[in-house]
Amino acid sequence: MLRTALKPRWLGLFALLVVILVSFTWLGLWQLDVARSKGRAEAVAHSAGRPVADLTTVVRPHQAFPDDGSGRRVRATGSYAADGQVLVAPRRLDGRTGYWVVAPFVLDSGGTLPVVRGFTTEAAAVPPPPAGRFTVVGSLAPGESPADTPSVPSGGGTAADPVLGSIDLSVLVNRWHGDLFNAFAFALEERAAGDAKLDPAPVERVPPPAPGETGLSWRNAAYALQWWLFAAFAAYMWVRMVRDDAENDRREAAGETGPKTDPGRSPEKDPGKDPEKDPEKDPQKEKSST
Repeated sequence: MLRTALKPRWLGLFALLVVILVSFTWLGLWQLDVARSKGRAEAVAHSAGRPVADLTTVVRPHQAFPDDGSGRRVRATGSYAADGQVLVAPRRLDGRTGYWVVAPFVLDSGGTLPVVRGFTTEAAAVPPPPAGRFTVVGSLAPGESPADTPSVPSGGGTAADPVLGSIDLSVLVNRWHGDLFNAFAFALEERAAGDAKLDPAPVERVPPPAPGETGLSWRNAAYALQWWLFAAFAAYMWVRMVRDDAENDRREAAGETGPKTDPGRSPEKDPGKDPEKDPEKDPQKEKSST
């Protein structure tokens, strides 16, 4: 079969097959990427369309993070602890490397929630948490995996607050007082209650990431599968045609006569001739001749 495949016509078709396989594979990957993008957009739109919920109706201190909690917008009222603010590095925002400013937010109803108040590139210039009562609206996220304590990025000065490698809740529970939520929040809005003021001004906000479980757009995923099936069928047809040509060459080399047949099919019987019934041996015919 290899000798047959090296014939010029099959080599030419093989070159065309390679072009088809590469093109159809790329089209399938493109449709799969579109399916993921649409799934992500749908998940973000669904998350943004959900109403803001009170934090304690979504998760409570020491409870497991809810399956649908990522990206959920929640509301909590309380005050920032005067001490306990930490920096998390290295983090990037708009091409810059710096720190997340994370402060402990103590709810009036009890429990402490880590809140990412913003991003800064100057560790020494981070203001302390504001005093007074606030209502914080944020986007919920699960705790991060442990990470090594990073060094202070160059040009950032000396950090007045401790620097961590991640928002590791197992580390924060030993640093902060009170019952800790198994979650943290990206601050979207801080509203002062009573005489409280946001002074100094909060650092630059960190946009929350897209929800972790984004799913797929099944329509585009089906298009991707369709392109890959087309590629597989083209490869199968090339192999089938080369195999048939090789079988015909074998028959000719063996001196076999008769029409060329498809090796995948059984030879068809001659409908006008029954091998088990020879007209010359027909007893009725022999009787009439006598």
